[in-house]
Amino acid sequence: MMASKIANAVMHLPRDLISFLDSLPEPRILVDVQYRILATNQAYGREFGGRGRMVGRTCYEVSHHFDKPCDQCGETCPLQSALKSGQPGRVLHLHHTPRGEEHVDVELVPLCDETGQIAYFVETMSLLNNKLIDSTSGVGMVGRSPAFNAMLELINRAAPAMTPVLLLGESGTGKELAAQALHDLSSRHGKPFVPVDCSGMTETLFESELFGYEKGAFTGASQRKIGLVEAAAGGTLFLDELGDIPLSLQVKLLRLLETGTFRRVGGVETLKADFRLVAATHRGVKAMVEAGTFRRDLYYRISAFPIHLPALRERREDMPVLVENLLRRLAPERPLKLGPDACDRLAGYPFPGNIRELRNILERAVLLVDGDTIGAEHLPDDLVPAPLASETQAGEVVPLDQAERRYVRWALDQTGGDKKALAQALGISERTLYRKLESS
Repeated sequence: MMASKIANAVMHLPRDLISFLDSLPEPRILVDVQYRILATNQAYGREFGGRGRMVGRTCYEVSHHFDKPCDQCGETCPLQSALKSGQPGRVLHLHHTPRGEEHVDVELVPLCDETGQIAYFVETMSLLNNKLIDSTSGVGMVGRSPAFNAMLELINRAAPAMTPVLLLGESGTGKELAAQALHDLSSRHGKPFVPVDCSGMTETLFESELFGYEKGAFTGASQRKIGLVEAAAGGTLFLDELGDIPLSLQVKLLRLLETGTFRRVGGVETLKADFRLVAATHRGVKAMVEAGTFRRDLYYRISAFPIHLPALRERREDMPVLVENLLRRLAPERPLKLGPDACDRLAGYPFPGNIRELRNILERAVLLVDGDTIGAEHLPDDLVPAPLASETQAGEVVPLDQAERRYVRWALDQTGGDKKALAQALGISERTLYRKLESS
């Protein structure tokens, strides 16, 4: 009965709508208000495969392998929001694809029938993974945790604009990789990405490095030098550790950003700057403004779109994929993996140095291990796990994953089975909670 209804709905789709979908270069599907896929275009078939087999299935089953809609499994559902508002919706989701789980930018547009009621939705999908990781070096951003996905969605939103972005986070959280992702996802991706380390710069060095200098501008200036601002023309200028710039130099940077012009040291010609600004710092810039060590006007100029980069302890679900990616980069010719004892050692460690510290630990282990399995004996002795919560111990020592499963079950009882309240209390998404409950 259901199959005949779907077939009937497909038969009555406007032919020009199907032709229009097929003419578009991006992967798109047509969905009804019951989440059923009614049509897919050729680009979708090329990117995701199985074009004919998708018709009649629900979008949440195909994309997430869920047995109910996304909003009932801890995800934001663009169809539900578009149905309520009548406006397009856009989210960043993790979808199952022929290549595994991948980040997909999903944009959904409602279509009305002749009575003015919403009858269909056109869903456009854009894969982010191949833009986030250099296929030749393997360097890039990886993760699947809610904290990582929230950060990535902000990066994806900000990338196409010229709005300055301020990346905030602890040392070692990957701020330069995030800046590179902003560049790679923007319309400027074919132009230069120029990083500038602002820490420890003197006034003379700051000006000559940033703005360049003319021949004879000072002793030793034997020829003209192009500055980093000029080198970034058409692309992205990344100012790393912006909070380390002395107060006396901040006014020069503010003038550059306010006027969009600069002069080389020793020069008289006013040159036009053309770059997209991305800045980063591990310092609390707001507190520095209140303390008078960072200019308030410069802060407002660079902080139009702040993005918090989560510490590794905030995205522990990403540990396996981070380890896999780092080992592949550190020893591409060796099929290395972590043994259970090494996993246990890393699982409870707080990682004050974040991903940079994890990389250093694994780099040391790669040099020490002779086989293909890294054990606890190949890790530093000072990797002391955080103590387990008392309610999980009950007088016995258990593996960390078992302790977590016990705690989740216990916490669910304390909330009376309210999964949404428990997810909020634990600081995780409902989707992550569902996964933990399924494994317990």
